[in-house]
Amino acid sequence: MDQIVNVDEFQELAKQALPKMYFDFYNGGAEDQHTLKENVEAFRRIMFRPRVLVDVRKIDMSTKILGFPISAPIMIAPTAMHKLAHPEGETATAKAAAACNTIMIVSFMSTCTIEEVASSCNAVRFLQIYVYKKRDVTAQIVRRAEKAGFKAIVLTVDVPKLGRREADIKNKMISPQLKNFEGLVSTEVRPNEGSGVEAFAASTFDASLSWKDIEWLRSITKLPILVKGLLTREDALKAVEAGVDGIVVSNHGARQLDYSPATITVLEEVVHAVRGRIPVLLDGGVRRGTDVFKALALGAQAVLIGRPIVYGLAAKGEDGVKKVIEMLKNEFEITMALSGCPTIDDITRNHVRTENERLHSML
Repeated sequence: MDQIVNVDEFQELAKQALPKMYFDFYNGGAEDQHTLKENVEAFRRIMFRPRVLVDVRKIDMSTKILGFPISAPIMIAPTAMHKLAHPEGETATAKAAAACNTIMIVSFMSTCTIEEVASSCNAVRFLQIYVYKKRDVTAQIVRRAEKAGFKAIVLTVDVPKLGRREADIKNKMISPQLKNFEGLVSTEVRPNEGSGVEAFAASTFDASLSWKDIEWLRSITKLPILVKGLLTREDALKAVEAGVDGIVVSNHGARQLDYSPATITVLEEVVHAVRGRIPVLLDGGVRRGTDVFKALALGAQAVLIGRPIVYGLAAKGEDGVKKVIEMLKNEFEITMALSGCPTIDDITRNHVRTENERLHSML
């Protein structure tokens, strides 16, 4: 692992380590994969406005999310079925999160049970959920998470139907039976053709989910509720109105609606609508510490890391996940120092220049 110098290199190691079906499942996006490329590319069009002659001998990257302290504004995004990447699955990822002193958002589609993840280590973790047609399935999982000491619920709201992931359709991707749902619902769907994941989602996800259902979710849990999957000012305002405790700007890792915008390009729109009333997190396309800085400068309180975590897990297990987080933290620390920002609070909008601003200045 000493030869690895950036998180992108884990992608190639994961490709070598995994069966094609599983690598394609983690790696792919929807349809033409335009948004998949754009999530990463959009960061590259944002430039820095670094400040110099600032005392940066001590850099403090620490911050708080919903009152929980973390070592840097870098959290683990919910990604499905970690045991397809590594035999230890989500428990290895959770241990790495604990070692790096950050928050892991455990996927509803986890291959380890909520209880296994909770008992694997002592760390703050949130649970991401979908709402099923059988509401009681979701309610039971939420109650189990609360009992197991999870600290927040992250409701994914951009999957009334599953996006068309063509690699999964070609590979006839099989959805394994997930232990969290034993005795509640069968997750092992083997369609005659196409993706098993898509067939499972079609049979279980509730396409009628709407803003009023935030009330239902609040009625079954005392935990803070974040909504993940917003990309517009209009939905940000509705989220605040619905009384949620946080927003995750996300296009589902470009796995849902292709040609939806790169998340970093709409972050400010959401931040301006929210006006500091609740935290805004950014998910999608973060591959460098410079990306973390750019997201914070544009108003995010933290970023979520998805694919690089899975690639690290596939390549080197728990140590691979730790290495991914530590690399991003190291790059972020250097970016803070070279931009003249000793603390998170010193990172301002004036430290970056977006493509629109550059084009405008040329007119």
